[in-house]
Amino acid sequence: MEIYGYCRISDVSQNEGRQIFAMNELQIPLSNVFVDKQSGKDFDRPVYKKLINTLKSGDLLYIKSIDRLGRNYEEIQEQWRVLTKEKGVDIVVIDLPLLDTRRDKDLIGTLISDIILSLLSFFAQSERETIHQRQAEGIAVAKAKGVKFGRPIKPTPNNFETLITQWDSNQLSRDDILKRCNMSESTFYRRRTQHRINQGENK
Repeated sequence: MEIYGYCRISDVSQNEGRQIFAMNELQIPLSNVFVDKQSGKDFDRPVYKKLINTLKSGDLLYIKSIDRLGRNYEEIQEQWRVLTKEKGVDIVVIDLPLLDTRRDKDLIGTLISDIILSLLSFFAQSERETIHQRQAEGIAVAKAKGVKFGRPIKPTPNNFETLITQWDSNQLSRDDILKRCNMSESTFYRRRTQHRINQGENK
């Protein structure tokens, strides 16, 4: 029997240290700890897939909490079934000792585990949806206050008209015009086209 740990954070801006610490406390070899830095909305994760291919019948898998396994109610249920029934792996949820498939394998024990798993899976997805809703509301409020999202727009040089004229008359090379405008080639052509349109509208 091999012992493994699975950790997940939503993106690289988060830190998996708390989960890794819990795995270390259980003396799980670092080589047996799999870490995904990806959303829990589904199980299309490269490290998780590698873990699935590594696990074999009789192995033991630790996760810190159900939401680290995933945040999709139906897919959590399905993956739990795949791990425990198809792969024959035991799972322990560190933050909730009641979810330990090594214990109470009789009918009542299985029923209790299924109920707890269903509730935790529901809350994991519900929390994800709440987070997304708050983010959307926050963005809407920020936009209403005039906050701009995305990369800041580079200003057009004050002498842009002159630079365009020099470019059109071949007085400036491609590298010269891009350097003086401090723009990429695609941005320059887009601004040049827009500038010509604006000039036409103002005539």
